[in-house]
Amino acid sequence: MDVEQFVSLPVQDIAQYMQSAGPKVCVFPINGTRRWFLLEHPPETWEGKDFLTAYHQCSVQRQLQLYRLFFEHGIDTLLMPLFGPDLLDRGPEYVQVMAAALQELAAGPVFLDFYRQYGVRVHFYGDHRKYLGNTPYAGLSDVFDTINRETAGHNRFHLYYGVFAHDATETVAELGVGYFQKYGSLPDKRQLVTMYYGEYVPPVSLFIGFDRFSAFDMPLIATGSEDLYFTVSPSFYMTEGQLRRILYDHLFARRVAEQDYEQLSTAAVKRMADFYRLNGERTLGLGEIRDGFWYPTTNVIIPPDFLGNG
Repeated sequence: MDVEQFVSLPVQDIAQYMQSAGPKVCVFPINGTRRWFLLEHPPETWEGKDFLTAYHQCSVQRQLQLYRLFFEHGIDTLLMPLFGPDLLDRGPEYVQVMAAALQELAAGPVFLDFYRQYGVRVHFYGDHRKYLGNTPYAGLSDVFDTINRETAGHNRFHLYYGVFAHDATETVAELGVGYFQKYGSLPDKRQLVTMYYGEYVPPVSLFIGFDRFSAFDMPLIATGSEDLYFTVSPSFYMTEGQLRRILYDHLFARRVAEQDYEQLSTAAVKRMADFYRLNGERTLGLGEIRDGFWYPTTNVIIPPDFLGNG
């Protein structure tokens, strides 16, 4: 099956392909959302609200649409890194709005209805108690614990929100010491993962980022075998077709056996040579700053007949 056939399949068939390949853990740190909002919701649509309030309200529905899109296509576990310490450096107004957003994720009626309807088990992970403890938003950690408990009986999908999960080193050390004090032995990796996330999470299958190439906030479950993808446009522009092409690549294009170089055909060697010679000085991940934003600028040159069947 080629990519176009896969993209045109009914959603149930794609989900079946994904599920038959084993548990799928996708890290999807939604990013570039303010850029999306600025472009898709001009000021005349804000109904008298300020930028951050209008932005928050519009982003909620888009966020839920993306959750449904991923789950319906066979992703059973989503990790959503949300905020790191840089959040606290963006000024009190921004922190206040983002704290309200976190409160809504954990206790808002729209999200609670979604978690019930889709059978989503929710966990908040990261050092949020440490970083929020001396702020007016320390109570958020208790709200996170509440939704963790309230959705513990849901078992269809899993949704993990990362809050200050940028560096798990000290937390993992503390968990290990606590485990040793209690049981007299060191925890294995599965036990550490369970303690950190609240339950066991399989290794990451794929990471879909935006902007500069950087994979982050997936402690203990990143193995180096996950497939990395980076969208050119902000995360909220993700389309069904785009996700399907990513899933096809993950399921089929990257699952190839090691080739025997002595058995390569002359045509295959020529294709390889043409491709690398045309792209010899090109580097994926390069970009340029324009108006204070980073834009990717690298294009790959495809040789003539490279995509043919010869």
